[in-house]
Amino acid sequence: MINGDGETSRDFCFIKNVVQANILAATVTAEEATNQVYNVAFGEQTSLNQLSKMIAAYVGTNASDVIHQEFRNGDVRHSLADISKAHQLLGYEPQYSVQQGLEITVNWHRPLYVTR
Repeated sequence: MINGDGETSRDFCFIKNVVQANILAATVTAEEATNQVYNVAFGEQTSLNQLSKMIAAYVGTNASDVIHQEFRNGDVRHSLADISKAHQLLGYEPQYSVQQGLEITVNWHRPLYVTR
């Protein structure tokens, strides 16, 4: 189920990117980089419709079967994180796109749900 028309977008981030950023933050020695708050994301917008199509392709379902309902009151239409500070001070370079993260996740879960 998707709230709204599905064109709402977010900067989704695969967990391995988050782990990378946390390791960089935990091990940084430059004084200007310590005790800072960082945005951690991939740096790209993905709409809910795009995400739905990616998931459907990986799990073998039809994205057109997704049900759309009303927009949620107060929901932000588009969100894109500025990761430049993490890049500059930590050397953060996200390695996994949303699509790559989904592929890794689905391939990890697939054996758990395949009937034998």
